Amino acid sequence: MTEYEIKKQICDIGKRIYDRGMVASNDGNISVKLNDNEFLCTPTGVSKGFMTPEYICKVDAEGKVLQAYEGFKPSSEIKMHMRVYKERPDVNSVVHAHPLYATSFAIAGIPLTEPIMPEAVIALGCVPIAEYGTPSTEEIPNAVSKYLPYYDAVLLENHGALAFSDSLLNAYHKMESVEFYARLLYQSKMLGGPKPLSDAQVQRLYEIRRQFGLKGKHPADLCPNKKAGLPSCHSCTSCGGSCGTGSTDDAALIAEITKKVLESLK
Repeated sequence: MTEYEIKKQICDIGKRIYDRGMVASNDGNISVKLNDNEFLCTPTGVSKGFMTPEYICKVDAEGKVLQAYEGFKPSSEIKMHMRVYKERPDVNSVVHAHPLYATSFAIAGIPLTEPIMPEAVIALGCVPIAEYGTPSTEEIPNAVSKYLPYYDAVLLENHGALAFSDSLLNAYHKMESVEFYARLLYQSKMLGGPKPLSDAQVQRLYEIRRQFGLKGKHPADLCPNKKAGLPSCHSCTSCGGSCGTGSTDDAALIAEITKKVLESLK
């Protein structure tokens, strides 16, 4: 895509997260990597539901402005985005939002670790909580940093959620998956508590993910237990992931995998 087309896509995704109630007012921010020293990002103080391409700023790898229309400046959270790009060369887009259910778990201090549905196990593995940091400071990037080698999404304590992937669409899909997972977990708890998948079922899903070579970081790919020849864990406290080499669109591939898994479990 041209740079202008990417700006339009950022605006489209911004409208999606606003329309879905993942942000309120001027909350949230989005960025896309153009090359190693050029990044597009949403501006500060602007509703993500009402942006047009001229709103989008361009910054360098230090977050310094390369291009911005008069009256616009980059998101105050650009430091967080730049840390992701620095430590995850495979990432080309970052989405930060405040989805209601996922943020509620972040506020309650509860990570998303229970294996309750195949799609969440395959796509996310689990979603840890990065310790609280003051917005716009280095505290949040520092808190997020230790989770970057192992996960594609994290909750931000008392703040929101962060998702990142090899494309803007996939990063947005990660955010959608985090929120859907959180909502299902919350509602199942209201109905008496979820019935998690068994360890054996989780391991089958992990193995299928490995076979399909899904990209990103995931507990199925690198875990201290697995490296020691033991069953992989499904917990943020002891597992991590490494990237695969697949090139198929994540959402479509996960749907295909899930269909096959469900058929095999009948």
